[in-house]
Amino acid sequence: MERVNQKAPAGITAEFVSIEQVEQNVPTDYAVIIDRISQDVPFYRAYLKNAALTGTAVINNPFWWSADEKFFNNALALQLGVPVPRTVLLPSKEWPTDTSENSFRNLQMMNWEALFAKIGFPAFMKPHSGGGWKSVYKLDGPDDFFRAYNETGQLVMLFQEAVEFTDYFRCYCLGGKEVLIMPYAPGNEPHLRYDTQMRTTGPVGEQLLATMKDYVLKLNHGLGYDFNTVEFAVRDGIPLAIDFGNPAPDADVNSVGQHNFEWVVEAAASMAIERAQQQRPGSDNLTWGTFVRHSAHGPTAPAAAKTAAKVSAKPKASAPKKPAVPKAVKASPAAHDEASAAPAAEAAKSKRVKK
Repeated sequence: MERVNQKAPAGITAEFVSIEQVEQNVPTDYAVIIDRISQDVPFYRAYLKNAALTGTAVINNPFWWSADEKFFNNALALQLGVPVPRTVLLPSKEWPTDTSENSFRNLQMMNWEALFAKIGFPAFMKPHSGGGWKSVYKLDGPDDFFRAYNETGQLVMLFQEAVEFTDYFRCYCLGGKEVLIMPYAPGNEPHLRYDTQMRTTGPVGEQLLATMKDYVLKLNHGLGYDFNTVEFAVRDGIPLAIDFGNPAPDADVNSVGQHNFEWVVEAAASMAIERAQQQRPGSDNLTWGTFVRHSAHGPTAPAAAKTAAKVSAKPKASAPKKPAVPKAVKASPAAHDEASAAPAAEAAKSKRVKK
């Protein structure tokens, strides 16, 4: 918030979001909101969808954030030409609530031996939708696999090959164009994970950096994230995308370090101001990935357009009008004190940037 307020042109300010009564289809006063908390608070996610519907540019897109998960993201990465580890999807160990054996007539018995042969060991088991290293297991053999699987309850899990890497990187991507590639040591204590050096040097190292930047941009354009991190494990010179759906990534100065923190604050403040200047009241100001945009222009689009035309011919109820006030770009409070790390807000033409 401080950075936006320091560098934004006249009429653009940043502050924390303030939420009172949330009424359907009533616009907020904010041109842009940076979201760092709705993954933990469903009420905020619903608020942000309503704000987006009425013209606020929400970062990241709350509709896509509610829809994507790691298994789909991996599949999309392969279609985009980005290599990922071998991965399969596992049915939950326990039946979901309110289901019975009859609910699983479509599901065949798992051939565990064939599965182990395909993925191999060592391997990882982790939730198909989640983050923060919650319920992640390192597996060295079938006994580890079944012991871990028995603890997962109703979680849907991924079974993924472990990658023996020579280099590992974590990359910020902001605004679909700004990329910061950071050597990263995932096995270190959290405050030491960025305290490492790239091992691949010379022309090969330069080509590796260029390849990773290309992959980072492809993934974020495909997914439609404005603020994300991508992790790569480099095996035999090939960067494999390991974790790339982090729409509220760690940006705490105490873990990422002062240099990386400064880059994130500056890049995010600039992105906030730019998005606020581009914001069009009452329009869709969200970022949509290429997957969604291409799907929207698929074979069913003409029929949908006809239906929309018929509906639009009917009188429309107008949304309650609010007094004209300067708009603000806001960002929601960050979970786990991450507000101190991430840019607090986004900016708008005569609009406030809010967090």
